[in-house]
Amino acid sequence: MTARQHQQGFEALLQAHRRIVFKVAGLYSRSVADRDDLVQEICLQAWRSFGRYDERQAKFSTWLYRVALNVAISQARRWPAADRFEPLDVHHLETIGGEAMAEPDERLTALHAFIGQLDPLNRALILLYLEDRSYAEMAEILGISETNVATKIGRIKQKLRGQMTAAEITGA
Repeated sequence: MTARQHQQGFEALLQAHRRIVFKVAGLYSRSVADRDDLVQEICLQAWRSFGRYDERQAKFSTWLYRVALNVAISQARRWPAADRFEPLDVHHLETIGGEAMAEPDERLTALHAFIGQLDPLNRALILLYLEDRSYAEMAEILGISETNVATKIGRIKQKLRGQMTAAEITGA
């Protein structure tokens, strides 16, 4: 395979799976400018790592999620603690969902606020969970065991139920 064919193969795969890059970048960015920078960094790191991608070991989407989440989590860890998290906003919804709803309902807004408060690994888990990825695929992408995935997802759901119930009781 020539260098040009290698590059064209990468570009075709990246184009076909670009939503993964934008979803991850949207979930881990603090602003539109941060999102654009993160998209660039994810694409750069994916290109640098593409020579080690082995289609016999993982689907490209699984591999790209792993690269994107590693880049995003690494970047999020470099931010000062006070700047790491922000509640998800309209620009996040547009990036994550493809298009923002005109008037999101209160429960969806509360869900997005909850996700925005999660640490980077748990954010990644919820992103993959909402994408209907299997526990096996989540474990492969994140480099943790399926049991750990199941445990963490269960804890996140329990915490979310508690927060949603508390919000309904207080009328918030």
